[in-house]
Amino acid sequence: MNYEQLREFAKQIRINTVECIGSLGVGHIGGSLSIADVLAVLYGKHMNVNPKEPKMEGRDRLVCSKGHAGPAIYAVLAEKGYFPKSELLTLNQGGTNLPSHCDMNKTIGVDMTAGSLGQGLSAAVGIAIGAKLRKDGATSYAIIGDGESQEGQIWEAAMYAGHMKLDNLIVFTDFNKLQLDGEVEKINDIEPLVDKWRSFNWEVIEVADGNNVEAIDKAITKAKSVKGKPKMIILHTVKGKGVSFVEKAWVGSHSMSIDAEKVAIAVKEIRGA
Repeated sequence: MNYEQLREFAKQIRINTVECIGSLGVGHIGGSLSIADVLAVLYGKHMNVNPKEPKMEGRDRLVCSKGHAGPAIYAVLAEKGYFPKSELLTLNQGGTNLPSHCDMNKTIGVDMTAGSLGQGLSAAVGIAIGAKLRKDGATSYAIIGDGESQEGQIWEAAMYAGHMKLDNLIVFTDFNKLQLDGEVEKINDIEPLVDKWRSFNWEVIEVADGNNVEAIDKAITKAKSVKGKPKMIILHTVKGKGVSFVEKAWVGSHSMSIDAEKVAIAVKEIRGA
């Protein structure tokens, strides 16, 4: 996809996400919308995956460690054709294949169950090691949250990945500066984030506008060229990006109610952006 196509793809991911959460009436919309652009770039350009063969050997894998952003993952998977888009309207309802947090045993295309914050990066490290052992050339991707980065397990995984020189591991921090009940810097500041990751022997790339598909694409391309160490791409994002009333909700967008009227307003706004 070219950049215009990637921007349109990101818009559709946002629309799918809003409609998915709107079908339930409540959900983790802020942190889902903030990663729509990186998902568009990954699934639209960089990841070696095949929706017609979801268990394909040697495929790239994505672990959404901030598992509450599951609706965004479902949105992109449905758009890629892993399952019918109609399933998006069953989010977290009885008999659904789309629980509020990602579950690899329920959802086609989900590579790792997530939701207990901090654990996903360890899984991504293990996946990267497995790909190295198989010599299949696959890349392991992961998305972690900034609040999640307060978890000790994140740094245990970071230390081991650096030690193992896992250059087939690319991780994104969704640095939207907000967590469930406040600002990250006021609850447990994670800065200086760049220096922390570098100290664990990671290549660090910082993207000032983490919702810009062109900047994200260039960062991933650069990361792929670096050999001998894992790569961290820090995306400075906006929580709720693309829907003004979600952005304005601030901390309240972590999980918020969204009725049919708000869905319609959000979709109109996204399409017109």
